[in-house]
Amino acid sequence: MLNTSFDKIIELIETRRNNAYKKVNEEMILLYLDVGKYLYDLQQNSKFGDKITLKAAEFMKNNYPSIKGFTKRNIERMIQFYKIYKDDGIATPLVTQISWTNNLLIISGSKSEEERHFYLKLAIKNNYSKRELDRQISSSYYERYLLSNGNELPTHKRTIDEDDYPNTRILDMYSLEFLDLPSEFSENDLKKSIINNIKNFILEVGKDFTFIGDEYRIQVGNHDFYIDLLFYNRELSCLVAFELKLGEYKAEYLGKMNLYLKALDKNIKKENENPSVGVILCSSKDKDIVEYSLDGNMTKTMIAEYKLKLIDKKLLEDKLGEVKRIIENNEK
Repeated sequence: MLNTSFDKIIELIETRRNNAYKKVNEEMILLYLDVGKYLYDLQQNSKFGDKITLKAAEFMKNNYPSIKGFTKRNIERMIQFYKIYKDDGIATPLVTQISWTNNLLIISGSKSEEERHFYLKLAIKNNYSKRELDRQISSSYYERYLLSNGNELPTHKRTIDEDDYPNTRILDMYSLEFLDLPSEFSENDLKKSIINNIKNFILEVGKDFTFIGDEYRIQVGNHDFYIDLLFYNRELSCLVAFELKLGEYKAEYLGKMNLYLKALDKNIKKENENPSVGVILCSSKDKDIVEYSLDGNMTKTMIAEYKLKLIDKKLLEDKLGEVKRIIENNEK
């Protein structure tokens, strides 16, 4: 009897389909760049100026009605697309790897070349849908990422370097606006809501996180302890323990986390994995208390804040500007 699995056939079909889609998408983006350049040059050398987009849209509608995507608005976007990236050697090979819709989201949601590069790489690495990318941009992921580098100040080079890729950093501030919790809730309510929204939580902390379980039991001596949320991070190759707290961070939280991490490393971690990481997630934290309590701490623990509403982007931009000014002054 033939005992062969034909699942490989499906795998081959899906691979070819994905490759075909990527090739079609790449050609479409390159087409839009070419059209944008052609019409941009016409605008610069024609008496029609901005009217060129209307005339081009009317021409396509009247002569080639079956070809979709050439409305006046979309043609204007093609020109804008070309103008933004025409002198950007870093972005050119990246824009063809994501959809036209995601490219438009990045253009409209980014204020600088560095921010565009960041979201391009983030979208490519995580294969974001429109909804997922829109959420990351609206939650100011770029600013929060740059402001989350432990005790070190982020540098421009590390922001866009391949070795310091998005999703490899534990953030100092997480946006959990999707939990939709009532005005009063318990730590157990917070945990249950995160579990019920685990896909959105993993989108926020990074797609390299894999959820292992809640109330994860570890044994130390004759005592049982329970970790609120336990994850595995493929990029960091380590277990990541999350402890959830309602109020401000307290120094005594660190002692219990240290116990959890040592128990994980001794009893759960595999030999080929890196030491476990802890994240104490609080609604607020005092910078000095965090600094004092982490000073000399031997385990890898981050103290992070969570916000239940979208964080003010302008506030984060101002804070990021201050950090960059400090870096520039230190480099002089």
